[in-house]
Amino acid sequence: MLRLLWLFAVLDAVLLLDTGMLFPRESSSRELKELSGLWVFRADKSPNRNQGFERAWYKSRLGETGPVIDMPVPASYNDITQDSTLRDFIGWVWYEREVVVPARWITDEGTRVVLRVGSAHYYSVVWVNGEKVTEHAGGHLPFEAEIGSLIQKDRIHPCRITIAVNNTLTLETLPPGTIQHMNDPIKYPDGYFVQNTYFDFFNYAGIHRPVLLYTTPKVYVDDITVVTDFLDNTGFVRYQVSVKGAATATLKVTLMDKDGHCVASSNEASGVLKVVDVKLWWPYLMHENPGYLYSMEVHLMAADERSTYEDVYALPVGIRTVKVTNTQFLINNKPFYFHGVNKHEDSDIRGKGLDWPLIVKDFNLMKWLGANSFRTSHYPYAEEILQMCDRHGIVVIDECPGVGIKDIRSFGNASLAHHLDVMDELVRRDKNHPSVVMWSVANEPAAEMQPAALYFKTLITHTKALDPTRPVTFITDSNYARDKGWPPVKQIVPDKQCGSSSQIVQAPYVDVVCVNSYFSWYHDPGHLEVIPIQLNAQFENWYGKYQKPIIQSEYGADAVPGLHSDPPMMFTEEYQNAVLRSYHDIFDQKRKQYVIGELIWNFADFMTAQGITRVVGNKKGIFTRQRQPKAGAFILKERYWRLANETGKLPPWTKYPCSL
Repeated sequence: MLRLLWLFAVLDAVLLLDTGMLFPRESSSRELKELSGLWVFRADKSPNRNQGFERAWYKSRLGETGPVIDMPVPASYNDITQDSTLRDFIGWVWYEREVVVPARWITDEGTRVVLRVGSAHYYSVVWVNGEKVTEHAGGHLPFEAEIGSLIQKDRIHPCRITIAVNNTLTLETLPPGTIQHMNDPIKYPDGYFVQNTYFDFFNYAGIHRPVLLYTTPKVYVDDITVVTDFLDNTGFVRYQVSVKGAATATLKVTLMDKDGHCVASSNEASGVLKVVDVKLWWPYLMHENPGYLYSMEVHLMAADERSTYEDVYALPVGIRTVKVTNTQFLINNKPFYFHGVNKHEDSDIRGKGLDWPLIVKDFNLMKWLGANSFRTSHYPYAEEILQMCDRHGIVVIDECPGVGIKDIRSFGNASLAHHLDVMDELVRRDKNHPSVVMWSVANEPAAEMQPAALYFKTLITHTKALDPTRPVTFITDSNYARDKGWPPVKQIVPDKQCGSSSQIVQAPYVDVVCVNSYFSWYHDPGHLEVIPIQLNAQFENWYGKYQKPIIQSEYGADAVPGLHSDPPMMFTEEYQNAVLRSYHDIFDQKRKQYVIGELIWNFADFMTAQGITRVVGNKKGIFTRQRQPKAGAFILKERYWRLANETGKLPPWTKYPCSL
């Protein structure tokens, strides 16, 4: 009874948003039409980048406004052509696609038609047949608009969808940036400007995830929230279903196992489903049957004076718990040790565009490596990737795009309001994924500034209110940005009366301390001998002051593939190996105490802006950008499988990873 009361209390405490953002799924009542493929494309290269709005390009076919090219969706536009000005373009770009909509979608007045964009970087405006239907601030997260009434106005011609996307970053965007105008006519052409960013990855832009049309009945399941628990061999699924389009509706909620057998059911919009002989969701390499998912099918029936409506939506559900003590991270009441990676959505040609072959390859490499987790550095990844994590048992630290917050002007009310909105959207989208075990609200902000303490206190408190079931973290940096030489020092205005970013990890705010450090790289470059001393001191200082478990959320060194030196020198594969081994020695000492995880930076090499410290991108990957292993990958593989054999319960085929 106490367990049930706790579940009710937790779900009641969740801040429910006005509308849901369920992932579109086909069912007996819902249809999908994917719009991936070639779109018409035009960059607005006018001096003010605003000609498209001034001349209303959305009112006619884009090809009638001037020169257009083919552009694949989903994909970043930057690397698709041979035009360097498009690769580095800042401003508005325009996409267009004409779609033939099934006649039944138009003629059936009981059907909603929704246009959904998986993500676009960073500000988007959408028109259908020349009429504005929505706009959205921020990349990495989906947005949608109901368009049924517009396509019903013109039942003869194809539906013309126009999307304008602007990748400009300002002090109030996430991530933030600044536009710098170069006004010296002796050095720069007229109207010349550059985009300054405070993060170390390429600012890819465009429509990065699928665009699609989907249908629901006029009365439909708008949102579902689940919170899970278990006691002995009984599982509990506390759920709440939100219905739109009618004041009342009849619901049937059925929870089914993998074999399609009903294990629990209810006729209420909210309640608790009890599952006897529950099969828990376990991480990869922690159990013989990782990633077990039930399916919760919600069947809705409603009627009005004109028609009856039926909607069916199925949500995958993993039953598991997450708890944090001052020395451990517990999944299903058992200690979990993160041995994983940091990643990027990044690849040749496609940039940040969703790419199924690459996704499947990366999951195969992570499992080959023995990785059980990753952080979505430094922004939310595609929903399709989280669904893969659910199925494969890969644990996720889900991070918002709060990276590169380095300027004191980015801690104002407008920035905070946007950051809170982004966390709302992120939690709303990912709240039901069992693989997501922790939220990360920012990466390496300049938290020593005076306004930052209140900013992050508000942000973390808000996130905990959105989801009281998951811990919240904030990624801090032992190597301050000024040591890396970016951003320019003049853009940072520190307040010496305020403490360092360590203020933010004081109780009761973050639950887990996540620390990035690059000893012998950004600090004392080339001096491997300092790693044991400095890393040990880092852990002792953090834990001694705050008594919270610690994850080494980033560490590593650049290695140019095929570059060798003995004794090791920076940028060689031998140096990367030596850095990894030195860190691992200290991890092995501290993981017996309070260190609960290690995430290598990075899984694979990735593209960055051009600069004197980056030779065609960041080379800290243990795999190349083309997913070929460096020597460091084999060191990590040996370590991760050893850790898995020490801490997990492995099925027989995983005992000997070299045979995979």
